[in-house]
Amino acid sequence: MLWIKAFHIIFVVTWFAGLFYLPRFFVYHSMTDDERLHRQFRVMERKLLGITHIGGALALLFGLWLLFAMSRGNPSYWSQGWLHAKLALASLLLFYHIWCARLVGQFAIGANRHSHTWYRWFNELPAVVLVLVVILVVVRPF
Repeated sequence: MLWIKAFHIIFVVTWFAGLFYLPRFFVYHSMTDDERLHRQFRVMERKLLGITHIGGALALLFGLWLLFAMSRGNPSYWSQGWLHAKLALASLLLFYHIWCARLVGQFAIGANRHSHTWYRWFNELPAVVLVLVVILVVVRPF
């Protein structure tokens, strides 16, 4: 069980690295008019998104494995409020990840519709979710 938990944490960190840094690329990408830089950002965004996909998929895989292993030994595990809240926040992160992928696609075709200021605010969401998830998992307030 501890190995599963360790790998879940490792891949959550990998996933968050992408979710934190990809929107920073969007901030800088949206601020440039230089075509050479646009090409460079498109490559960087595509490659970072690939790593983010891998981290997210493996975090999800190990998280589900951990969830089912924990609930097999304790059927009441599913009824804990903190777990429901964590799963809701994880779902929000999945949505955010998909949104980031769509934004990479928009930048790739030159169809960005947002300002660097918008991306600066957009970049804050995963940090807030991370704080909430860590508190839920460690403190288990409900």
